[in-house]
Amino acid sequence: MRIDKFLNSVNITKRRAVSEDMCKNGVVKINNIVVKPAKDVKIGDIIEISYLEKVVKYEVLQIPQTKTIPKSQQNEYVKEV
Repeated sequence: MRIDKFLNSVNITKRRAVSEDMCKNGVVKINNIVVKPAKDVKIGDIIEISYLEKVVKYEVLQIPQTKTIPKSQQNEYVKEV
């Protein structure tokens, strides 16, 4: 699954366009490498998002099969590191 779709489907970003812009602006890294929106996410990857005042890291636990998941199930797909 693409990183921009993944961030949207696991409720890290509210819209896919937002996650796409974040990737294009170099804010999103996978395993310490700045990625483009089309980069595929695999189980075990560490996603790092650099916000203005903090950096948040997530570990990918599983890839969602549906377009969106309930916010209550977010911890089944990503774990904050």
